[in-house]
Amino acid sequence: MPIPQNTTTMSKKISFLNKNNQELKGDIYLPMHGQPKAFALFAHCFTCSKNLKTVSYIAERLAQQGFGVLGFDFTGLGDSEGDFSETNFSHNLSDLEDASSYLSKHYQSPKLLIGHSLGGTACLYVANQIESAVGIVTIGSPNEPEHVTHLLESSLEEIEKNGESKVDIGGRKFNIKKQFLEDLKKQSEANVVKNLNKSLLIFHSPQDKIVTIKNAEELYKNAKHPKSFVSLDGASHLLTNQEDATYVGEVIAGWSKRYLEIEENNDTKNSEKLEAKIYKEDQFTTQIKINNHLLIADEPKEVGGDDLGPSPVDLVDAGLASCTLMTLKMYAKRKDWQLGNVEIKMTKTSEGSGKNKQHQIKRELKFGNKELNEEQLDKLVQIADKCPVHRMLTEQKVFIETSIKL
Repeated sequence: MPIPQNTTTMSKKISFLNKNNQELKGDIYLPMHGQPKAFALFAHCFTCSKNLKTVSYIAERLAQQGFGVLGFDFTGLGDSEGDFSETNFSHNLSDLEDASSYLSKHYQSPKLLIGHSLGGTACLYVANQIESAVGIVTIGSPNEPEHVTHLLESSLEEIEKNGESKVDIGGRKFNIKKQFLEDLKKQSEANVVKNLNKSLLIFHSPQDKIVTIKNAEELYKNAKHPKSFVSLDGASHLLTNQEDATYVGEVIAGWSKRYLEIEENNDTKNSEKLEAKIYKEDQFTTQIKINNHLLIADEPKEVGGDDLGPSPVDLVDAGLASCTLMTLKMYAKRKDWQLGNVEIKMTKTSEGSGKNKQHQIKRELKFGNKELNEEQLDKLVQIADKCPVHRMLTEQKVFIETSIKL
């Protein structure tokens, strides 16, 4: 169910199956108004989850800039199914491919891969397998997967001896097996950064004590152009300061425009152009674009909607109300009448059913100027009945032709 985040974005819970038929849980962040210009896939840090505040801060800022973002929990972490002890770095890469496939099927193929810490390294290692991605973003990321072993230093001997060990990472206990370390070493030998054929943006804090700035230097040195580096001076590894995470989201949005082919609609000649879309995963939430204006429609929760916007019938009523007020203002301007504030309240009743059903709408007008005489008020009522939407609903025949585009 979509959950409004603020006036410009919303998020909703989703799930998809990985190659092992395990259910992975995620959050989709979307602009509240209009269709996303592009989608990004977000990979969280080692042993973290999509619920890390850093993920939501960056994703929400990108959604405010018109992007769609999918953040999800890797196998065995957060809300996703699976046993973390049975996974490794290769599983993360596979999960990223499955998440990309989900976006491609239900929304749009991801154009950006964004990863925090080891999630950024995973994005680098899977980048060339996700052909739609044109830009890769790393945030405080190791230059190779094996870097993670320094977090396990106190348990390395036990893991080598017994094949596994219970380790404490960030205050949480995880069972790490020897195969995990072996996979990290094997993947690190690939050194995929030198073969990366995507645009790269590297964020790193000089004060990062978990993944030192030396990693960013190595990444930048080994990567091909185009590549960019942004210093997050003063930021922590987890970007716990909301301002730091929001800044990252803003920079990603600006940087990516150079590499994304975003179709801008400059068609202002046709004043009747309207487009609407319901994504497959939504119930009734409809993204609407009318010329250069974006809005959203929905149905109330009692009929299965998410109540994120007015219903289609409500939008028709709103069109009548606004058209009435605009028509009155235009007429008063020509007559040089001072109306003051102009308000309208509408109530609607219905009788009958089927083709015999009749609707009655009552409009109550209120003018701030209390000195309008009776003759003026009578004329304003007549003008209200002449507004284009009123006439379309009561006098004119509207013909609608429907076709299907395959």
